[in-house]
Amino acid sequence: MFEKLEAVEARYEELTKMISDPEIIANHTEWQKLIKEHSSIEEVVQKFREYKKELQRMEDAKEMMEDKELKELAEVDYLEAKEKLPHIEEELKSLLIPKDPNDDKNIICEIRGGAGGEEAALFAGTLFRMYSMYAERKHWKIEILNENETELGGYKEISFMITGKGAYSRLKFESGVHRVQRVPDTESSGRIHTSTATVAVLPVVEDVEIEINPADIKMEAFSASGAAGQHINKTSSAVRLIHEPTGIVVECQTERSQLQNREYAMKMLRSRLYNIEKEKQDSEIANARKSQVGSGDRSEKIRTYNYPQGRITDHRIGMSIYQMENFLNGDLDEMIDNLIAADRAERLKGEEE
Repeated sequence: MFEKLEAVEARYEELTKMISDPEIIANHTEWQKLIKEHSSIEEVVQKFREYKKELQRMEDAKEMMEDKELKELAEVDYLEAKEKLPHIEEELKSLLIPKDPNDDKNIICEIRGGAGGEEAALFAGTLFRMYSMYAERKHWKIEILNENETELGGYKEISFMITGKGAYSRLKFESGVHRVQRVPDTESSGRIHTSTATVAVLPVVEDVEIEINPADIKMEAFSASGAAGQHINKTSSAVRLIHEPTGIVVECQTERSQLQNREYAMKMLRSRLYNIEKEKQDSEIANARKSQVGSGDRSEKIRTYNYPQGRITDHRIGMSIYQMENFLNGDLDEMIDNLIAADRAERLKGEEE
């Protein structure tokens, strides 16, 4: 580990000189690339320097302990440094875990009502509201890309984009099947129903990250419609893209301009295709591990929302929260922090094996 840290520090020092070089500054694209790399390793370098400082402090204190007059003071310094070092070492191990390159990206989130008919659509609406309120707490921007609303105010499906720093890093573990257990408004006998909705969180990717052959795309224009299929736009501004090699279909109908809808639909298509490749890679990594927090597989039941008990349970980490109202109002950080910690622990274990 320490050889790797020495190499990282040497690269950091090299980058510090390079980003101050007038010739490199003149090449804005190259300079931005180096600034980004410099920033990405700064935290680990600072932590490594803190480690070396405490190590030196312990060694200096050990020498001073030979002096009778300084022994008592030196012992305090020695023990403090000795206590700190293992904690800093653990932090360094965590910082050396390769960062997910998508963590800083914006996301496209797709929510679909699953088993449970109208109640599943209403639950999809509950989840959309929950993520919207979480985005608001984080000061992120949210844009609806496509929605298929039901007469009771639920969603058969809804796609939206969240733009903001660290959106993917915070929400990537939300992909999967969410299960709700509650008495539906449509249920007169008071019987508890179990319904599901699926969530897919996809990083927004650029053209350079995934190449799409224009000849593989079939585009259809149609009139945007509201709840229960009511037409709300007489012009054919809504766009449907069909990627013929994979059969993926994406739609966007929230903008007035067909051009804007096509642009958003292309973002959705790129993210879907990128995610297919990412799932293949994640699956290969998962096969090499004994366990993992979650692959993002949409068929995996990840969480249960039990209304009678006021309980939200995440099945991947076995964590339950008994604050249903707060959670559904976007207070997700405690759950998300624990999911991130569990994932980091699994990846650290994978690095050590």
